Amino acid sequence: MKAVVQRAARASVAVDGKTVGSIGPGFLVLLGVEKGDDPRHADYIAEKLTKLRIFADSQGKMNLDIGAAGGEMLIISQFTLITDIPVGNRPYFGGAEAPDKAEEMYGYVCRRVEQMLQKPVQRGVFGTHMEISLLGDGPVTIIINSRDKIK
Repeated sequence: MKAVVQRAARASVAVDGKTVGSIGPGFLVLLGVEKGDDPRHADYIAEKLTKLRIFADSQGKMNLDIGAAGGEMLIISQFTLITDIPVGNRPYFGGAEAPDKAEEMYGYVCRRVEQMLQKPVQRGVFGTHMEISLLGDGPVTIIINSRDKIK
């Protein structure tokens, strides 16, 4: 499972021209599910998302997690994170999990983050074409890969 975390001043996602999720300061998370990912991978990602200390403290150092900073989170499923370009220039998405299982794992991560933060997480709409808007803060972008720790 891979997550690209962007610290945001604000972010939103729209489907068919209608906003379905939006946040103020917090994280925009793009989440990709790989074949074989299971709840261990999802728990790892959820824990990292909730404990990642990339908000400034009173000294201006990145030392606060999203809960301490009072931030919000928008999590969007993005299978294109799970790509390989073995030959040529066309991406190969064969490592991405099947849609039904990927949607299940995406939902699991969102629910775990909500449990850990004890507040709702904004979401995209799985399997749709989405328009994502981001006003980045920093910029600060972090990549988390559960396969770095869980084989």
